[in-house]
Amino acid sequence: MIRHRLRALCAIIVTGALSTYALADEVHVAVAANFTAPMKAIAVEFEKDTGNTVVPAFGATGQLFAQINNGAPFEVFFSADDTTPTKLEQAGNTVAGSRFTYATGALVLWSAKSGYVDEQGAVLKQNAFNHLAMANPKAAPYGRAATETLGKLGLTDSLKGKIVEGQSITQALQFVSTGNAELGFVALSQVYKDGKITSGSAWLVPETYYQPIKQDALILKKGANNPAAKALTDYLQGPKAKAIIKSYGYKI
Repeated sequence: MIRHRLRALCAIIVTGALSTYALADEVHVAVAANFTAPMKAIAVEFEKDTGNTVVPAFGATGQLFAQINNGAPFEVFFSADDTTPTKLEQAGNTVAGSRFTYATGALVLWSAKSGYVDEQGAVLKQNAFNHLAMANPKAAPYGRAATETLGKLGLTDSLKGKIVEGQSITQALQFVSTGNAELGFVALSQVYKDGKITSGSAWLVPETYYQPIKQDALILKKGANNPAAKALTDYLQGPKAKAIIKSYGYKI
């Protein structure tokens, strides 16, 4: 009798595990480059908690937008702004009512060298560097924020010849981290973790210098019938994901 009950219990456990596995799915996600590190961390927890797998593609918001319009198989889109998702909604490429703001980003002037960038950003006006990196303002909202900052400081013309543009905020960071540019405008999330700058030196650009970087996400039409797409967007609005997002310097 005991052996029979044990067999029955094992059968229930195995059946339950198989059912959970069968229900698990994967979701293809287009993710703005500034959100690379948080998304990777969230994806790990999401898979642990739901069994679903995130298949991410990272890039500049403008580039991802073009790929989506050209039929790329993305099911969820995490943008670096709120205007690009609006365009997708207007074109009928999204699931109605799925859009939400998952984070508000911040811009920093960063150098891989300790002590190179002062806390007031005076290094910009001193103009003693050869190259200033930033993302392409036409493709990346953080690049646009950088150009707005230079305009606010009255440095657009004087620094024009020193600017090197990356196609995404990730490439801008690479220019600085490899020494090809002494300093550059990057996303706070790329150089910040758990309350401090992870390396080098930085100036946190005042929020009044650029338009708010409100980052919206939504489910695309290709993800309308994928439960994992809805599960991921719900997860991003939960406490565990929010804690991860905040740890990278974003505001919720």
